[in-house]
Amino acid sequence: MSHPLPTYDIRQSYEWNYQNAPDPVEVDVPPCPGNWQLCGYRLNSPLGIPAGPLLNSRWIRYYAALGFDVLVYKTVRSRFRPSYDPPNLLPLRHLELDGEGREMQVAAEGEPFQSWAISFGMPSRDPSEWRADVERARKALKSGQLLVVSVVASPSEGWTIADVARDFATCAQWAEESGAHVVEANLSCPNVCTQEADLYLSWEASAVICAAIRSRLKQAPLALKVGLFRDPEQAAQFIEAVSPYAAVLSATNSITATVSDNGQKLFGGLRRGIGGAATTRRCLEETRMLKRLLDQAGAPIELISVGGVMTAQDVRERLAAGAKNVHLATAPMIDPWIGVRIRRELAQG
Repeated sequence: MSHPLPTYDIRQSYEWNYQNAPDPVEVDVPPCPGNWQLCGYRLNSPLGIPAGPLLNSRWIRYYAALGFDVLVYKTVRSRFRPSYDPPNLLPLRHLELDGEGREMQVAAEGEPFQSWAISFGMPSRDPSEWRADVERARKALKSGQLLVVSVVASPSEGWTIADVARDFATCAQWAEESGAHVVEANLSCPNVCTQEADLYLSWEASAVICAAIRSRLKQAPLALKVGLFRDPEQAAQFIEAVSPYAAVLSATNSITATVSDNGQKLFGGLRRGIGGAATTRRCLEETRMLKRLLDQAGAPIELISVGGVMTAQDVRERLAAGAKNVHLATAPMIDPWIGVRIRRELAQG
């Protein structure tokens, strides 16, 4: 594990990275003792990668060979949408985010970093392209690995929530038909300013969307990707509303903040999602809170913990907090060996 492996090149565009995914490497992946499952599927480990880094089937094959067993295909739509222009990932100086809204500072060139600002805008290939690619991704996985496909609606002006729900459901059906073991509805994206950005904050809208998706899925369990809740009461309302439909809750989809460089606000002063070590403690707190509420409600929903997971100790803490599965994004994008290292440490106890 001494030699470096290819990573997402933050100096290049999204399209460049899409077209230049690395080939899988031959790696001796350590076993991860334990009874690991999600949605009834047996897994080789509790480690996964959320939708962000997995742009296509080639990226999925790459990380599937590096010790990650739940692979989430980057969020897809019912129509093509390009990525925002670069910068899409900006390294940040370390500050701890307790909640939404704090300003983050860009790291100096060459300065070590473990967090970054994320600005992609949920791009998507045309459905004819991503559906065929999802099929390739499913075929590339081995026993004990799981393919999740993340979907989102693409609202037009004047759409009602019923229109949004139908678009979600169409994408979900296509994802299942293309090979998704599990379909994830992305109800939270911190980097768009349109109707699909923070749907999870409305339990009424979330229930309508989940019902529509569930009616179109034949067998695939439904996962929901959410951001931070304002308080436990809001989270409890959401859990009650989606419990009849959802099998998995995946939290947290980054924490938003404004970003500046030498006093100049970037991204037009709009907030962007922050991923990495800046969010570690806050996302652990959210996992504990959600697990407590799920248990209190008796909700048959499993929990995936996401956000700021950087080390084996972070994984242990998320599992102890009640997560069924633990996802890493920033850490493996910085260091692709991290999954192998974590598995080795988990095996040592």
